Amino acid sequence: MVSFTDTSDQNRSPVEQALRESQARERVIRRELEHQRNELLRFVEQAPAAVAVYSGPEYRVQLANAATLAIWGRSLPEVLHRPVFEVMPETATPDVVAIFNQVYATGVPFTSTEKPTYIERYGRREVVYWNFVFQPQRQSDGSISGILSLGTEVTAQVQARQQAQQLNQQLEAHVQQRTLEAQAARAEAERQRRQWEELFRRAPAAICIFTGPDWVYEFVNPIYQAMFPGRELLGKRLVDALPELADQPLMDILHHVYTTGQPFQGREVLVPLARTAEGPVEDIYFDLTYQARFNEEGQIDGFVTYAYDVTAQVLARRDREMRQEQLNELFEQAPVAIAIFRGPRYVIELANPAVCAIWGRTQAQALGTPLFELLPEAAGQGFEELLDRVMATGQPYVAHELPSYINRHGRRDLVYWNFVYQPLRETENDEISAVTVVATEVTDQVLARQQVHGLNQELASINAELRTTNDELHNTNAQLTRSNVDLDTFVYTASHDLKAPIANIEGILLALREQLPAAVQQDAWVAQLLDMLQTTVARFQNTIAQLTDVSKLQMAHAGPTELVHLAAVVADVCQDLDLQACTARLTVEVPPDVVVLFHPANLRSIVFNLLSNAAKYSSPNRPAQVHVRAERRPQAVVLSIRDNGLGMSEQQQTQLFGLFQRLHTHVEGTGVGLYIVKRLIENAGGSIEVASQLDVGTCFTVTFPA
Repeated sequence: MVSFTDTSDQNRSPVEQALRESQARERVIRRELEHQRNELLRFVEQAPAAVAVYSGPEYRVQLANAATLAIWGRSLPEVLHRPVFEVMPETATPDVVAIFNQVYATGVPFTSTEKPTYIERYGRREVVYWNFVFQPQRQSDGSISGILSLGTEVTAQVQARQQAQQLNQQLEAHVQQRTLEAQAARAEAERQRRQWEELFRRAPAAICIFTGPDWVYEFVNPIYQAMFPGRELLGKRLVDALPELADQPLMDILHHVYTTGQPFQGREVLVPLARTAEGPVEDIYFDLTYQARFNEEGQIDGFVTYAYDVTAQVLARRDREMRQEQLNELFEQAPVAIAIFRGPRYVIELANPAVCAIWGRTQAQALGTPLFELLPEAAGQGFEELLDRVMATGQPYVAHELPSYINRHGRRDLVYWNFVYQPLRETENDEISAVTVVATEVTDQVLARQQVHGLNQELASINAELRTTNDELHNTNAQLTRSNVDLDTFVYTASHDLKAPIANIEGILLALREQLPAAVQQDAWVAQLLDMLQTTVARFQNTIAQLTDVSKLQMAHAGPTELVHLAAVVADVCQDLDLQACTARLTVEVPPDVVVLFHPANLRSIVFNLLSNAAKYSSPNRPAQVHVRAERRPQAVVLSIRDNGLGMSEQQQTQLFGLFQRLHTHVEGTGVGLYIVKRLIENAGGSIEVASQLDVGTCFTVTFPA
């Protein structure tokens, strides 16, 4: 911009007239040049002005567009996230720093025109003139988080105005120089346009430019054209060049970009297209970017497409996924335990149901978890060293009846394994990245063999230890302990392993009833056999149900304990049993502050069994009475439940807590309730006692440890 004083009323010298004509030509040249430059800048970068964002009191550069970086003479990696006065220390003059501090402190925008600033760029120190505005950047709560600057460099205009004062002697040379500069600038703009066009032609992506509301192909680079060999694209509308796109969802996306100016980016977008004009329509997948193009007035006049054909990658990945799914199905159905441990932390990448059952964990818990985080008890048992050796040497490791401890089903089990550790290598570089394990649990076989061996040794030891009574008592106690363990193991195994065979038998029986002809089923002998089978299955199922109740005791003591208000448990059980409806009188004397350190579910099971027995075994000869009382003692909490029911003889009391003992057969039950109650109480360190008299009543006294 050049400013002059109006001297229209004075005579103009030829030099002045030449200056004005030069200015007019220069303005025409500048407008044409600016139009070309802006069109190019809008095509590459929509912000022609210098825009920057500074965050925090250190004024760290968070954004700087190409115009800003060009003015600064720096690249984006040199300035991003660094304090602006560290990036350009030469600009940290007191007045410039004061402007930043004022805007950041007061929140009042600051505007300046032709502000001089020193910048070191292109290897020299330059004075640069700016027209800019500093705007405070605020967070959602209104606090100032930084400064947004928008400016333009007007160095050329300022210098031009300054030089105008010296034009009296150099005007002709200056006019000629400006003309040459304008021509050079025009040539430079054209060179840059050709350079960008050449860059797009050589780009590794498929690029095309559509112009106008009809979306006519204006530019197509070789990679884009190669996707459609033999199809004419340039100068044609999109729907004419590729008519198979007319009714596809992709058209809605393009309309949205062209209408709103909002860019679109999509990965693996399915676009059914024909590669050739007469060829079949294929499912082609693209990574797509659509960017609207704006004209000089800021209106959308077209859009740019960037596309990558990723069909081969998509199909290859789907093929891998299908093969992986088939492999996973094979592993899932395998009768042996299979797992894959990936990387130095041995993250569980695959774990079939068989190995999860051995671990006592679910697949959801196992997958994606490091092995020794899932099974911390396995650490320190030598498995880390074995896995490390396989990963380091690539040599498989075979183990036979290797013992280890696993925490499962609420207890710590000694487990014996036969397994193979096999290294897995990457196909690309043959490096070992994982270990696969194929294993079978042989605990039952080992324990059986050990038991036989132990029994043989025990027999010899008993023959030798019969010499003294103390040794005999010691061996007897040890044998009873092992017998109890064997009984628990048998009950647990029977209650779980018999369910599937009985269910299969029941299914077969049902299939027989459905498939046998009616005439056969009506035969008396066949009908009798089917009924006998049905009765036998029902008896098996009842026995399994009883065994299941007993097997629950194996985990009953493993639950977490907490302080439980006894009064609340009694009230809850009374409400569930509705004792008021089935008894003439219910008395509860349980202070609300009495608490017991116990597993809540186990405590409720104890109270429920005792109160339900008091209700079930009432006497038909008198109104039922149930009295519940609790008190705190120095080292215990005592709960008593007294009734006036049928009562028991001394002989019956000795059998009361036995497994499957039912003393009154006229009432339904499994005969395991009081057995479970006694085990739950004793497992927690408590005790239960009974006092009863036939046809008078019964009192159960439970002592909980304090």
